Amino acid sequence: MEVGYDKEYLIKLAHYKMPFGKYKDRYLIDLPEAYLTWFQQKGFPKGTLGTMLQAIYEIKINGLEVLIRNIQRQFPVNK
Repeated sequence: MEVGYDKEYLIKLAHYKMPFGKYKDRYLIDLPEAYLTWFQQKGFPKGTLGTMLQAIYEIKINGLEVLIRNIQRQFPVNK
């Protein structure tokens, strides 16, 4: 499987927030690893959220959170 994320996707991933539940409105990168592991075991939701949760899970288990945090700083959300 070839993984190729473009700049816009990574910026969106860095600023995507959990839309529901206990962690509503938290950036996905700020979700506890145990929560992401639960999704991995039970199944990620369908669609964009599931794809992004899966990407964040992989980023966290590989210790790459700093990459997402750097993107958040370098490309702040314009409100």
